[in-house]
Amino acid sequence: MKTPRLLAVLPLACAALLAGCTGSKPYVLDTSHTAVSQDSRVRFIVLHYTAGDLDRSLQVLGQGRVSSHYLVDDKQPVTVYALVDENRAAWHAGVSSWYGQTALNTSSIGIEIVHDGPQEDRYGNLSWAQPYDEAQIQAVIALVRDIAQRHGVAPRNIVGHSDIAPLRKQDPGPLFPWKRLADAGLGRWYDEAQATHLRQRFDEQGLPDIGWFQDNLIRVGYALDRTGLLDNATRRTLSAFQMHYRPARFDGQPDAETAAILQTLP
Repeated sequence: MKTPRLLAVLPLACAALLAGCTGSKPYVLDTSHTAVSQDSRVRFIVLHYTAGDLDRSLQVLGQGRVSSHYLVDDKQPVTVYALVDENRAAWHAGVSSWYGQTALNTSSIGIEIVHDGPQEDRYGNLSWAQPYDEAQIQAVIALVRDIAQRHGVAPRNIVGHSDIAPLRKQDPGPLFPWKRLADAGLGRWYDEAQATHLRQRFDEQGLPDIGWFQDNLIRVGYALDRTGLLDNATRRTLSAFQMHYRPARFDGQPDAETAAILQTLP
């Protein structure tokens, strides 16, 4: 009595076994329809420096626990290494935030630039002495333009690692030419004439309170609590802002020039 049931099951078992062996799926995938309601997962482009030479950078980014989508060399002719497919998340941002969006690895393209970074003297003071190579910067601008156009990244979302993680990071550092990128439409900048006028007014009338600085840093994208105090987080965030827009001095202290730039930044 059990034999007919066994015979009935055998064809199904054989078919399942055959499907497993051939790697076929139990459905047909139809890609002939494309939804209109969609856009790119990429919202941000984050720029870094490697703090090391090409060989070390390839080792760390290719075999280590961090990665980036692209690595821009500093040799002639400039080579751009594509390390992670843009459809996948690279581990470059870490704990991060910009305009309230966190965990930016999932929504950003990371670009590492071969650069030594800061040098430390015997007293522990950091200084940046190595300028970015001109051909390297031209390559970065071309790469950022290509990525921004393909993914529709807004200028305000082309940022440095120090912008999205000011308590931890300083890259790409004060020597990175942010204004060059902004002039190419690849980042935002402030109204310099208006900032000059406002700086004179702040010099004459005094600075706003710390809460004003915190409110405006939050307005332009930085993650910060409004404590009303010049605490460590506020100083580090001010320093990151200054490094980006006023790199001649980035000590994290509120002053008239920083206030003027902050107020005129869209």
